[in-house]
Amino acid sequence: MGEVISVISGKGGTGKTTICAAVATCLAVDGKRVLCIDADIGLRNLDIALGMAELPLAAFTDVLHGHCNLSDAAEHPQFPGLFLLTAPVRENEDLISADGFRELLDQARRDFDFCLIDAPAGIGAGFRLATRFADRCLVISTPDPASMRDAGCAADLLILDGKETLQLIVNRCAPRMFSKMELTVDDIMDDVGLPLLGLVPEDTDVMLAAAYGAPLILSTNGGAAEACLRISRRLRGVPTPLMKL
Repeated sequence: MGEVISVISGKGGTGKTTICAAVATCLAVDGKRVLCIDADIGLRNLDIALGMAELPLAAFTDVLHGHCNLSDAAEHPQFPGLFLLTAPVRENEDLISADGFRELLDQARRDFDFCLIDAPAGIGAGFRLATRFADRCLVISTPDPASMRDAGCAADLLILDGKETLQLIVNRCAPRMFSKMELTVDDIMDDVGLPLLGLVPEDTDVMLAAAYGAPLILSTNGGAAEACLRISRRLRGVPTPLMKL
């Protein structure tokens, strides 16, 4: 059986979608069958981060409504085994069937090694849908106080909902900024209240990859791309050190 992983953040602007796409791509490169689901209704961007914006894409709600099947998820043209169901442009989140979404994820566990859900920022209905049936939740935070506070709030809600496997990824890490803020990674872990899965450095290649509509790992093999590769291996249980900043 595969694993369903929800990638979340307490606020927007943390780089959640970029990390979701990069980790999914790295898993596919390592030979895993990976399904990505963009759950950010009305604000979908996962297709851009994956370099699939020009492809015809089915929305996950199309599967829920019976308009297509999970097998109709679009396969990445450069990474065999990597598939995407996008988010609908318009849909009332409160009216999406939770039972239908659970059935979709159950099928994804049977057909894929990993299913990564790019959850909407915040803690609204979309957040709850994206996390309710997940096996693991990855909380993305940047080192700024507002992001850490919101990440901690999101983590607390998940714990109250009974989620046990929660891990932290700190994005946009810059050693010089840490020094000026008198901040350490341990401080961030304490503030958010979660164990650390990975560190991702500040990297201009992330923005360049997005501008060109290309997957991050096709743009560079260092920096944030290397960090996401390490995170993907740690998700698989492969002993891998954290990225050195």
